[in-house]
Amino acid sequence: MSTLEPQPERQPEMTAGSDQAVEILLVEDNPNDVQLTLHALNRSRLTNRIQVVRDGAEALEFLFATGAYAHREGSDSPKVVLLDLKLPRVDGMEVLREIRADPRTKTIPVVVLTSSREERDIAQTYGLGANSYIVKPVDFEQFAEAVRQLGLYWVLLNQRAPANDLESFPSGMASPAAVE
Repeated sequence: MSTLEPQPERQPEMTAGSDQAVEILLVEDNPNDVQLTLHALNRSRLTNRIQVVRDGAEALEFLFATGAYAHREGSDSPKVVLLDLKLPRVDGMEVLREIRADPRTKTIPVVVLTSSREERDIAQTYGLGANSYIVKPVDFEQFAEAVRQLGLYWVLLNQRAPANDLESFPSGMASPAAVE
């Protein structure tokens, strides 16, 4: 894990009751983008179990159940991570790199949701294992529709990889029995 400078104690922010498993981890430092994303998910009735973190270090703490999130069950991972690239403390590329490097998190779908249109960023995130790269639309209606579609697909339709098959297949591919 990355070496981090000591930071003041943060209180975890959760948009839903803590008795339910988190389905969406939103990693975003811009308060306006957080509010727009939550509003768009709310319009689609997908805000039941969302965790918002404000920087890359906090995202890693949440995913690996350390620091302010040490009380969390580490095996209780979100169905999808919505990840901004330009983050304080630990940038989105490093968060993605660490997610993919750890067997506990390597199969969590990661959707990069960023304002960067740079080909270098797009190529690098896919090279690190991002599942999708979406440039944030400037228009709210377009943004709301993009977030709605993301939530519907990744939370409701996408099937997660079975945890018991992952250890047998280092690449994360499903076992032959699961494919038949």
